[in-house]
Amino acid sequence: MAKYHALFGRRVEVEYRAGDILLPATGTLVADSGKSIFLEEKFCQRGSVKHFRWEIPYFAIISLTESHAPAPPTDSAAAGADEAAAKTPLVKHLKSQPGEA
Repeated sequence: MAKYHALFGRRVEVEYRAGDILLPATGTLVADSGKSIFLEEKFCQRGSVKHFRWEIPYFAIISLTESHAPAPPTDSAAAGADEAAAKTPLVKHLKSQPGEA
């Protein structure tokens, strides 16, 4: 029986154990096999939408809660904004003369 069937299609925050490390994950719960859950995240990279899906076994899950944070944008307008931001210099050059404005 799937433990988390009530959260299908919703964004969830999961804290899970990988060896001796606790890792956080946020994504859409897309499947529950009865032994593992499957999260999916969609993101935009270089103008194309990518899908990342991962499996987390039940025994590794420390906590799972519904997330109220919005999903990251995946449309082409957001991709254009990301590319424009990447082309914008992060450091503004300062004037070397104190009297210049």
